[in-house]
Amino acid sequence: MMFKVEGHKLRSGLLAFALALTAGATFLPIESVHAQTRTLPDFTDLVDQVGPSVVNIRTVEKVAQRGGGNGEMDEEMQEFFRRFFGQPLPGTPRQGPRPNRPQQEEERPRGVGSGFILTGDGYVMTNAHVVEDASEVLVTLPDKREFKAKIIGADKRTDVAVVKIEATGLPAVKVGDISKLRVGEWVMAIGSPFGLENTVTAGIVSAKQRDTGEYLPFIQTDVAINPGNSGGPLINMRGEVVGINSQIYSRSGGFMGISFSIPIDEAIRVSEQLRTSGRVSRGRIGVQIDQVTKDVAEAIGLGKAQGALVRGVEAGSPGEKAGVEPGDVITKFDGKAIEKPSDLPRLVGNTKPGTKSTLTVFRRGSSRDLSVTIAEIEPDKPAKRATDRDEPAAKPSASAALKSLGLAVSDLSDAQKKEFKLKGGVKVDAANDAAARAGLREGDVILAVGNLEVANAREFEAAVAKADKAKSLSVLYRRGDWAQYALIRPAR
Repeated sequence: MMFKVEGHKLRSGLLAFALALTAGATFLPIESVHAQTRTLPDFTDLVDQVGPSVVNIRTVEKVAQRGGGNGEMDEEMQEFFRRFFGQPLPGTPRQGPRPNRPQQEEERPRGVGSGFILTGDGYVMTNAHVVEDASEVLVTLPDKREFKAKIIGADKRTDVAVVKIEATGLPAVKVGDISKLRVGEWVMAIGSPFGLENTVTAGIVSAKQRDTGEYLPFIQTDVAINPGNSGGPLINMRGEVVGINSQIYSRSGGFMGISFSIPIDEAIRVSEQLRTSGRVSRGRIGVQIDQVTKDVAEAIGLGKAQGALVRGVEAGSPGEKAGVEPGDVITKFDGKAIEKPSDLPRLVGNTKPGTKSTLTVFRRGSSRDLSVTIAEIEPDKPAKRATDRDEPAAKPSASAALKSLGLAVSDLSDAQKKEFKLKGGVKVDAANDAAARAGLREGDVILAVGNLEVANAREFEAAVAKADKAKSLSVLYRRGDWAQYALIRPAR
């Protein structure tokens, strides 16, 4: 009996203690509890669904082969014995002049990559670098059937290629909607890393719209990608292809946790042109652009650091004909906002040549729309070097205001205006102290102070004199063919 009583007292005490602990406690909603108990995704069904559409790609290249054969000694070895021993290698029969033989070629394996079936009638998508310089492309299906493929087209700029095999009834992939792809969601890759076919790896989307200096905004993931995965599909949990595995960031040559994939919408757009004409046609407007920094945006009244700063306009280009000027900030293209410089070439490049488009530019404190006719892109032209001719010019100006900035300027001669295709501006004859720290140097041509254009040294001095001495002075200057902003910070 005593045991039961004590047991009852113990249970009562524990109940009271538990009630005391929970008094005033905050309980999680049922949804949050369920969220915390989610299990890791199961990729088995996805592999069964998409696996049959992923192919292995092997490439072969032809290389020159030295003559020989029929048991003859290699020419180089025979030449060695003739030079250093004065006679052929013992046992080698004497030969007369060797007849000219046509140079022979042999085929050697070049590389291994991946791809996926785009259509049931045999179109396969992969990376351009996988099939580059290949004399023969061999596509192996998961069922071990092997086909010689024809390269329909390859675009180095986006690293997208399309090849064709003679087969029908193939299992094509489903293409996903890239706009629905979210950072943090699970994705899977299938490919042939190091030649190991049908290898599956998985991870999450680490970032979208990742700029790596290439033409496209990449999808960044932590999916394991290694040599041989190139050209394989990136697949979401609905079994849809959302990207083409293309690059990795690595200091060792192997996977280090950062992979990049080409967005599938961009790849499809390119593939359609490759299938139609074998090449990709892109638009251009002929401007050199740069980033708008926060300091420059505030100094010129743009407010937010956005858009693409025009540093130069190619002579005779659509941009020049439309009235674009160095120093303009392009903020919109056909109504679409330009948040960063790389947005502009992508939007223009995806526009059909001959199309009339609208550029919104910020100039001298206000925005204006310019009509531009898109031309077809051409190979990049090297920038011209600055040419500063020693011509008679007005006496350098060195007022007290300019001396405080470390500047000495002079008027442009008529010949210089004609050479630079300018209506006004002042030539920098000396740049020291604050001006030098801002990046200005002798030979630069200053076009504007703040949002005020200057035609000559007198106007430049007046603009500097009126400027707030407590704030950085924004100047638009030109060096050679390119224009940019500098912020001259007064000494404190």
